[in-house]
Amino acid sequence: MRSVLVVHIVYSFDTGGLEKGIATLVQNASSSVKHTIICLSKAGDSVRLLPKDTPVIALKKKQGNSLRFIFKLARVLKKLKPDIVHTRNWSGMDGVLAARLANIKTVVHGEHGWDLEDPFGKNSKRVFVRRFFSRWIKEYTCVSVQMKTWLEREIRVPNRVTQIYNGVDTGVYRPDGVEADIRSKYNISNSAPLIGIVARLDPIKDHMTLFHAFSIVKKQIPEAKLLVIGDGPQKKILEEKAGEGVIFLGNCPDVPDIMRSLTVFTLTSLNEGISNTLLEAMATGLPIVATRVGGNTEIIANGVAGSLIDPGNPKQLADALLDYLMNEGKRLQHGRMARKTAGSDYSLQSMVEKYEKVYGRVAIV
Repeated sequence: MRSVLVVHIVYSFDTGGLEKGIATLVQNASSSVKHTIICLSKAGDSVRLLPKDTPVIALKKKQGNSLRFIFKLARVLKKLKPDIVHTRNWSGMDGVLAARLANIKTVVHGEHGWDLEDPFGKNSKRVFVRRFFSRWIKEYTCVSVQMKTWLEREIRVPNRVTQIYNGVDTGVYRPDGVEADIRSKYNISNSAPLIGIVARLDPIKDHMTLFHAFSIVKKQIPEAKLLVIGDGPQKKILEEKAGEGVIFLGNCPDVPDIMRSLTVFTLTSLNEGISNTLLEAMATGLPIVATRVGGNTEIIANGVAGSLIDPGNPKQLADALLDYLMNEGKRLQHGRMARKTAGSDYSLQSMVEKYEKVYGRVAIV
């Protein structure tokens, strides 16, 4: 494959699975592929995950639609002269139009997840715009089979859709190794079970259902703690409503160590693409309790490596968490299977190779 420059266009490079996935791709890229990041608004905390020499351009877009901003983005693209523009999610539609104005004909568009404004991809305006802009997109990437089906059947895109699962570094995320000193820092006893969630503090992740479920868990296991890792727009309101035993850790650079401190991992999203944090928890050898939505159903073998529950159901969630907390044999067995699945089916090498195969296929020679 000849050397190509890929410019990724995202809304921001703040905390989230999309940003982490792009950073992982850039970190592990072959020497023939160069990457630049354009953030429509701000850069953000996840820039620290990128190699230090990765160019990151923040355009400080204001809320709302602006034709002037589209022309500004087009001018930036003309200067960069990328071989490929890789846009992401709904906000990436700005990049598709700007690439067209910049006379860049090689556009790849990726769909990675959902937001609460359109949690199931049914918004009629967004469907129309995606369908209209599809004529300028050479190929699509997406992280789950569910999203591939949605693009092909709901959006009815005319060109190839390539589904690529996220990859996880099983050398970094593993059961053995140093654990974060969470217990002494927060005066938690060594016998107290720790439930953890790593997710953006955003309504789509539905932390409130988890808090309700945890209050049920506390009635049976009073010493249990819930560790909430991540940041986001709901931080203040969630901190106010969390309840006793919930500890907010914010964005942590030592997530692999914290994972090793956990007893059970959970994810309560209303919808998901493919969650990086689920894969990381699996690689750490943790049993998973996750909602039966989106890509979660593709990576969690229910009753084998974890338990799938209905979204928005605190009683069902509490029962599944208690089942693991009170059944060590089941917890360990499912954790081992989760680790095995992460290692065999979700390798970093496979993810990078598949993305670079897409770039090689669409690049203009």
